[in-house]
Amino acid sequence: MASPEIPAMPKAMERVKAAIVGASGYTGQELVRRLLLHPQVELTAATSRQEEGRSLADVFPRFRAVPGAELKFILPDPDAIAATGARFAFLALPHGVAAEIGRALLERGLRVIDLSADFRIHDSAVYEEFYDHAHPAPDLLAEAIYGLPEVRPEEIKAARLIASPGCYPTSILLPLLPLLRENLIDPATVVANSMSGVSGAGRKADLSLLFCECNESARAYGVPKHRHLSEIEQELSLAAGQPVVISFIPHLIPVNAGIATTTTAKLGAGVDRAQIGEALEKAYAGMPFVRLLGEGQPADTKRVTGTNFIDIGWVHDPRTDRVILMSAEDNLGKGAGGQAIQSFNLMAGLCQTAGLQSV
Repeated sequence: MASPEIPAMPKAMERVKAAIVGASGYTGQELVRRLLLHPQVELTAATSRQEEGRSLADVFPRFRAVPGAELKFILPDPDAIAATGARFAFLALPHGVAAEIGRALLERGLRVIDLSADFRIHDSAVYEEFYDHAHPAPDLLAEAIYGLPEVRPEEIKAARLIASPGCYPTSILLPLLPLLRENLIDPATVVANSMSGVSGAGRKADLSLLFCECNESARAYGVPKHRHLSEIEQELSLAAGQPVVISFIPHLIPVNAGIATTTTAKLGAGVDRAQIGEALEKAYAGMPFVRLLGEGQPADTKRVTGTNFIDIGWVHDPRTDRVILMSAEDNLGKGAGGQAIQSFNLMAGLCQTAGLQSV
């Protein structure tokens, strides 16, 4: 099915109208924060069934006195959202829910950046295997662009529908993709261990996420087949040019936000460790949100929380001939809302860093 013509980009000083569907969760709050402060965006709609009629400032008091925070939450009705003049919509909704409203907004001429898992997986059978229900909009999968701005900037610019990557996948994919593309590591030996702050589980009432359950505690979960494996292995396989299956062990740690990931793999035959640093530099030199720390430098979540940066360091272990990749990001920033805005900036013809410059 042919895609509708992409609307013309805005003129120089025109503010781009955007909506957030599902704006009351942690990721929604990050989108609200960034878009209210974005110099070239007008936030015209924010939806929440629970908070309908309340203003952004009432629900999130930190935004009091911020211009635009008087905007009131509305129900997630596609016609009402389109009536606000929004040209772009960010979907911060659970998987299985986002696809229906995403389709409706596309039909009304909006361009959609979906932060759920609904459009990340190319194969509807794989989606069903990992998410335990049939895909709600399989006909849209071929159109959706997996939105890693450092990997597919030109495709993102032209897209109607962006599948914004998950937080864990971003922290694993960006260090690994250049090495797989250049055949520097053995794909069969990849093991990724990640630690995430509690906000990654979403803003919901859950006994296991209460302060007394999480504080002074660390635990693995979602093993051995966390849902994010589906998109991780998909993208690694595309980079390697062959099926890639990895071990992925996520952990919950007692911090609000941040992801630290350590990924290991054996070097390929005849590969010198210096080629690791060279491949990363080649892939990400000049990329505004990838900070390469170099050999022997671990990444630290404290340096990236509240930002859209991902820090990447690495080291070679000569005893095992394994490369150890270390990355850190904010799960709500580069792992969610910030990365979605980075893709939006590309789609809207804006500077990629607009609204995202913070340290």
